[in-house]
Amino acid sequence: MNTRPYSMEGRAASAERTRERVIDAMLGRFAAQPYDRIRLEDVAGDAGVTVQTVIRRFGGKPGLLTATVEREQARVVAAREPATPGRPAGTIADLVAHYERYGALILKVYAEADRVEGLPELAAAGRRYHLDWCRRAFEDDLAGPPGSPDRARRLAQVTVACDATTWRILRQDLGLDPEQTRLTIAALVEPALRRG
Repeated sequence: MNTRPYSMEGRAASAERTRERVIDAMLGRFAAQPYDRIRLEDVAGDAGVTVQTVIRRFGGKPGLLTATVEREQARVVAAREPATPGRPAGTIADLVAHYERYGALILKVYAEADRVEGLPELAAAGRRYHLDWCRRAFEDDLAGPPGSPDRARRLAQVTVACDATTWRILRQDLGLDPEQTRLTIAALVEPALRRG
């Protein structure tokens, strides 16, 4: 009886679990401390692997952080994507809940992107996603004729109001709770939308 295919599948599954543990460990470290202070020895220890395993799989700390951000960016997009055009209040509530979970990580990637090769491109892709998401989420509700400068200005207003930085200012700098944050973002977005 040939058990080789099963063994190959088992090895591949084990390798994937190890990869995920290492990325989880890096994510935990990155969330808690500046990139420059993260040591591969600590990440490897957190994941229960050797430093050599981390280097072999990711090529070093920059490659590991890039893989971590890529994975988390895919999760962020999957969590945020369900915005339903035509229901701005629900979309804003979902967005604030999304930022409660991912906002700090998003902002940390932006803040430290210039320190890691490959990360500026991922950060830029995240910013492009935000712009496109705002357009899609609110396009049915924006005031002004399609293609007009007035409508473009209103989309810009919505995009800034829905940015992670706006959420951070409201939550961290001004100390608003999530519900107050939701109400404030809704008040910022509302003038850009069609009435009634």
